[in-house]
Amino acid sequence: MAAQTGNLDRAEGWVAAEKLASIVSQLKTARLDWRRQHGRNREVGGRELPSREELKTLVEAIRAALFPMRLGPLDIREESEDYFVGHTLGLALTALARQVRLELALAVGKKGLPADGDIEGRVSGIVRDFGEALPGIRRILDSDVLAAYRGDPAAGSVDEVLICYPGIRAVILYRLAHQLYVLGVPLVARIISEIAHSETGIDIHPGARIGGGFFVDHGTGVVIGETTVIGERVRLYQAVTLGSKGFRDGHSGELPKGYPRHPIVEDDVVIYAGATVLGRITIGKCSTIGGNVWLTRSVPPGSHITQAYASERPLTDGAGI
Repeated sequence: MAAQTGNLDRAEGWVAAEKLASIVSQLKTARLDWRRQHGRNREVGGRELPSREELKTLVEAIRAALFPMRLGPLDIREESEDYFVGHTLGLALTALARQVRLELALAVGKKGLPADGDIEGRVSGIVRDFGEALPGIRRILDSDVLAAYRGDPAAGSVDEVLICYPGIRAVILYRLAHQLYVLGVPLVARIISEIAHSETGIDIHPGARIGGGFFVDHGTGVVIGETTVIGERVRLYQAVTLGSKGFRDGHSGELPKGYPRHPIVEDDVVIYAGATVLGRITIGKCSTIGGNVWLTRSVPPGSHITQAYASERPLTDGAGI
């Protein structure tokens, strides 16, 4: 209470103390109203939501553990590589458990259920399964890095690609976020994907399913929606959108969630800069979609779609929306 009074006193230069106290009271009322309206009546005794700052720190640690000699500390040596990876992952997974616990506790609170020991069991299972998935994630990321190196004549080495390319940074964070999304913590996953989005301009929803050998060249402005499915060895350029054409009407006035509404992109497809592909349509394998194409119909394997061709009807009988 003394600290709060001191803060109010220091604010007198901008807002009179009694006015500031009124603002604080009104904000408290607004918070309580929100919590009641959204079923958050149970006090959890601390922060309600996962922390973006802590998730950013632990993701950086996991990146370093995945690629210690490239993204690890300056003083790392090969003979201490395993020790660094073990120590770093231990700390990072402990931090991840705290964030997972916050999300699960929030979900329990929304449903009006009492917190019980089952949360701790779920936290342990999610963090354990995530840790055990990391070797497989590392291997698929190797295929992504190699695809970027082979797909860009300006790339001097795989090390350059890993250290410098925003597309690779976005894909690393996507693959970590996707694993957490699959394991049942979509809020933590979404925060991680938004960290990548804010840093790179590449917006990949963690619910999207993306095969290996994936390369986003340049990348700024790329958007990949939640239910997108992307095959193996697909390459996208900047400002590509894989989005939804429209939304179904919900009975209560709210949009329904989670139904398939984004494209399916099959193996070995290239989509050039500025193309917009919308709806639950299929881009057949080995197709090329030209720059600035607007596409809302499926195209068969081996298609080469330009702006002029995309404006003709119909491309194929297709999957529709």
